[in-house]
Amino acid sequence: MDKDKLYQLKNEATKIKPIINIGKNGITDSVVEEIKKQVKANRLIKIKMLKTSAEGEDIKTSAEKLAEATKTTLIDVRGSTVVLYR
Repeated sequence: MDKDKLYQLKNEATKIKPIINIGKNGITDSVVEEIKKQVKANRLIKIKMLKTSAEGEDIKTSAEKLAEATKTTLIDVRGSTVVLYR
């Protein structure tokens, strides 16, 4: 993905609210399925992760695994907020 597209998506992501919250149970199969549904409908989604949901990893590593599991592109990680793009 080129820099202009990445910049555009990050800018667009600032205007949307998180649609999915990942809690203390972490990344489960049901969470992955829900993310797939939401990404199919919206193409760009924002996810809020509880810091303890990272299962001993940092949020960025968990976000990369989540992007791989959902076949999406990781656009941005800021604090505990993750942005994914279809």
